[in-house]
Amino acid sequence: MLDDTTAPLLEVRDLRAWYAESQALQGVTFDVRPGELVTLIGRNGAGKTTTLRSIMGIVKNRKGSIRFEGNELIGRRTFQIARLGLAYCPEERGIFSSLSVRENLTLPPHLKSGGMSDEELLKAFPNLRARAGSRGTSLSGGEQQMLAIARILRNGCRFLLLDEPSEGLAPVIVKEIGAQLRRLKAQGYTILLVEQNLNFARSVADRHVVIEHGAVVDQLSNEDLAADMDRVKTYLGV
Repeated sequence: MLDDTTAPLLEVRDLRAWYAESQALQGVTFDVRPGELVTLIGRNGAGKTTTLRSIMGIVKNRKGSIRFEGNELIGRRTFQIARLGLAYCPEERGIFSSLSVRENLTLPPHLKSGGMSDEELLKAFPNLRARAGSRGTSLSGGEQQMLAIARILRNGCRFLLLDEPSEGLAPVIVKEIGAQLRRLKAQGYTILLVEQNLNFARSVADRHVVIEHGAVVDQLSNEDLAADMDRVKTYLGV
């Protein structure tokens, strides 16, 4: 169990964000401490992905405060945020179909020291080693997700933002992705995860931040979530 008194690594305060004239976030506030794995859960369209994209500066029209290691991210461009040590894996994965697995893997630059080497990544993801020469178009959904996660581990960033890594994957692959996330957490990575699959979220997370209509409406420990699943299912509409 992590110490609740540890200073947050990421501090989000009254985060508001807009797409054109439409306000997507209404004042999101939460923290993530070093070494935690925190999920953002909520219905489709609640603002979870927008929160990740706002942290990374992909959503430009945003107000409030986002501080990472004391550095204010509001006003910084995406490449500047990445250089501070944050890496984003989008739901759509962004695999280049015309490139091989190995070529996809080696695309990201080294932003900070301590990134995994190509050999370390292929060892950590043995499925990718077997498919190293295959084109992106030939990979299964699970292999593409593994490649997307592996690719951001090369750049040296220690804070990972992952959007729906279990979406559309077979249960056996979801279990494997969960095992990889637990290994990364054990290695000291801090992870902010958008997730719809409650069973998967429970299997990997320390805490859960519930977002509804662009605002945080609840925060639960993993133990709280397990003890009151009906309450959480009400939030999710399931």
